[in-house]
Amino acid sequence: QVQLVESGGGLVQPGGSLRLSCQASGKLFSMNAMGWYRQAPGKQRELVASRTSGGILYYADSVKGRFAISGDNVRNTVYLQMNSLKPEDTGVYYCNADVAIGGKLHMDYWGEGTLVTVSS
Repeated sequence: QVQLVESGGGLVQPGGSLRLSCQASGKLFSMNAMGWYRQAPGKQRELVASRTSGGILYYADSVKGRFAISGDNVRNTVYLQMNSLKPEDTGVYYCNADVAIGGKLHMDYWGEGTLVTVSS
């Protein structure tokens, strides 16, 4: 099993910053990628940013230029630096790990989520 533990959520005013952290542990044979999803009230979960083990980064258009994803392959950690936060960034942020389990097979693991609220 793989466990993901997130931290860093909270309440912040518009224009403020937060940094989310996620630590993966357990039976990690090979990590393909780690990333962050978010789910706003009444909306579907969406991919915010991701980082492959080879360093390829992805950002949703809505966060480009404001968020930055980084990580450590050895420690199996991923971070999300969120700047210039907007009320529409509010939601539960989930850490995701795409783990190779053999051959071309892989599994997705999820953290429990951390709440980010952007409000004045």
